[in-house]
Amino acid sequence: MSESPAALDKTDTVAAVEKAFAILECLGNQRDVSVTALAQQLSLSKSSVHRLLQTLKALGYVAQDGESELYRATLRLFELGGKALENTDLVREADEEMRRLGALTRETIHLGALDEDAIIYIHKIESDFGLRMQSRIGRRKPLHSTAIGKVLLAFMPAEQAHSLLSSQPLKLFTPRTLSSVDAVMDILPRVRAQEVAEDDEEAEPGLRCIAVPVFDRFGHVIAALSVSFPIMRCGADTPHYYRSLLKTASAAISQKMGWHAPHIAKDAKDAKDAKDAEGEPGSTGGAPL
Repeated sequence: MSESPAALDKTDTVAAVEKAFAILECLGNQRDVSVTALAQQLSLSKSSVHRLLQTLKALGYVAQDGESELYRATLRLFELGGKALENTDLVREADEEMRRLGALTRETIHLGALDEDAIIYIHKIESDFGLRMQSRIGRRKPLHSTAIGKVLLAFMPAEQAHSLLSSQPLKLFTPRTLSSVDAVMDILPRVRAQEVAEDDEEAEPGLRCIAVPVFDRFGHVIAALSVSFPIMRCGADTPHYYRSLLKTASAAISQKMGWHAPHIAKDAKDAKDAKDAEGEPGSTGGAPL
């Protein structure tokens, strides 16, 4: 029995959508690509690729260079992804606590999650200072050299962590970067037990970062919360102070996400008490030096 014209039209529409997204994914991974190169990579005809590119260009998702006639993705995709992130429960629930942390520390606050073999920043509160960590929402960073990455590794099965770390060479960003899979794996039990990880100038010279886990209602770690700061603003008590702030904030976020472990409930109460006891009006925040 042959398909009806309506069914055929629907099948063609689905195929066109799949091809359009394949083109966008290719453009997202490389810059300035020709119709011919896209057609070869996707095993599509040049006419089909050209037609879809013109549609995407008209919609604002693709731009074409006037001289070279090469194509690239526009920031419209980033804007769309940003809107999706804004609507997620995790980001919405974390925002209040992250803003409070930002006000108390005046440093850069990140919320990061696992993205295949790396971390990705899904929310950020900017530092008040001119000298600060340079980052952006949507940016991916390695697991082995970041505090967020170490937290995420520590709370997954050891076999999975080892597999992710072994999937590619561990890049050395500074002399302090952990240079082997075994070196990273060795610290993970301690990170899991203490529920805190640190990056001590391992990702960038002169920059420290402390991160703690965020749990969902099943007790799974779905993200990590961090504060990043230059070592020139790190006093003797600063790490302890930031660890305390981070743990109470992550406890409050985890509770909002439905996690009610005894220590989480206690830390969430401590977070509320800390809010009630925050500094005098007009306080500028910042860490104790």
